[in-house]
Amino acid sequence: MKIAIVGAAGRMGRMLISAIVKAEGAELAGGVEMTGHPDMGRDLGELAGFDACGVALTSDTRALFKAADVIIDFTAPAATVAHAALAADMGTCLVIGTTGLDVSQQAVIDRAAQKTALVQAANYSVGVNVLLGLVEQVARILPEAYDIEILEMHHHHKVDAPSGTALALGRAAAAGRNVNLDDVADKVRDGITGARRLGDIGFATLRGGDVFGDHTVMFAGTGERLEISHKASSRENFASGAVRAALWVGGQKPGLYSMKDVLGFA
Repeated sequence: MKIAIVGAAGRMGRMLISAIVKAEGAELAGGVEMTGHPDMGRDLGELAGFDACGVALTSDTRALFKAADVIIDFTAPAATVAHAALAADMGTCLVIGTTGLDVSQQAVIDRAAQKTALVQAANYSVGVNVLLGLVEQVARILPEAYDIEILEMHHHHKVDAPSGTALALGRAAAAGRNVNLDDVADKVRDGITGARRLGDIGFATLRGGDVFGDHTVMFAGTGERLEISHKASSRENFASGAVRAALWVGGQKPGLYSMKDVLGFA
């Protein structure tokens, strides 16, 4: 499977290069960055700390989409929307790890999925996706009297909050309770807020240091509290999961898929 990366020179991009090189059945088809990037023209293997692989960093996105079977995109919402439209136009499969998209941006991705196969996930770690399933199951079992709180922490470079993974956990909990997250989410508490509303799903956001991603979902009842956590110590889990998704989606019909589909427990 010929797999390429947009944003290949970034921290995640270099990790994805490494994961593709190591993955059985995968071939590194290329990588792009914006025109004028200081690493332009460098060999991607050397960029990721390996021996030269004969594939250079370029700025020609359209040529990259033509050469690859699957593109992996961990960039920014505006760029991802443009890449989704290009994927639909050229029939290239796309794996999306970008978070923080608004409703109109998501609509573009939904339309693109009518023409090509896309995988979209807030987190490509296999462990996190198991956590999502557990949270939905626990929320379904425990009564509404158990307050749900989601705590997440990331490095100080992260620009969106709550994290995409925290929101995905909130949606999983809401699905377990058969409610819409938008109707019960409590993302900001400041000042005299009054008593906690029954049935709300609360979010707390921490930023600092070089934390890759810590997530804890708390089910707080009277006299007991159940906590389910996932802590990432490396981006390697995210990269290997994204490559796994890329290898899977290359053989799929047009549609918008999730890691549940990739892992076989949709």
